[in-house]
Amino acid sequence: MSEADALRRLLTEADAADLDAVAAAAAARFAERAAAEGVAEVAYAQVDTPLGVATVAGTSRGLVAVALPNRDLDEFLTKLSVGISPRVVEAPGRLDEVRRELEEYFAGERRSFDVPLDWRLVPGGFYRKVLRATAKLPYGKTLTYSEIAARAGNPRAHRAAGTALGSNPIPIVVPCHRILRSGGDPGNYGGGPEMKRWLLRLEGVLGE
Repeated sequence: MSEADALRRLLTEADAADLDAVAAAAAARFAERAAAEGVAEVAYAQVDTPLGVATVAGTSRGLVAVALPNRDLDEFLTKLSVGISPRVVEAPGRLDEVRRELEEYFAGERRSFDVPLDWRLVPGGFYRKVLRATAKLPYGKTLTYSEIAARAGNPRAHRAAGTALGSNPIPIVVPCHRILRSGGDPGNYGGGPEMKRWLLRLEGVLGE
């Protein structure tokens, strides 16, 4: 009998009082099996920013995702669970370095991030090239969508570059807010255009 069949039999035979115990036992077995099989565990923590509460997530490889302020936490955690591992746990201590660097950035005391990045939520190919090129763009510097597409190897693919930036799972640290429309208009942003303008003002790109 498979483990799944055994679990279904237990759930069928258990009365209501036993269901929580059965579920807890199943979760414990999954955790033990996941650990034995080396399934990645994702840690997440929240960070207070001047724009609201952001959420960061990391793995043993590095920072894997940043949820901008006001993003739905359940949706963010579901994306991590589906995209990386069902073992997603709140563990602020594991993300102290990321949280500290973000706090320093928002206080105007940090111009670059030193934390390692886990790129697993970024598709390969051109999208990843766009975001890796964006990650190298210095504080206070901007490029247009066409220019970042050129740095990724295809200057004509400005629309695809925009799509890649719009799906960036590590905003702020991978600074997609530094990519502007031709003519200097900030354009769209995952946290909304006003958040993008706020970040650009923080970096001295836009006036008050």
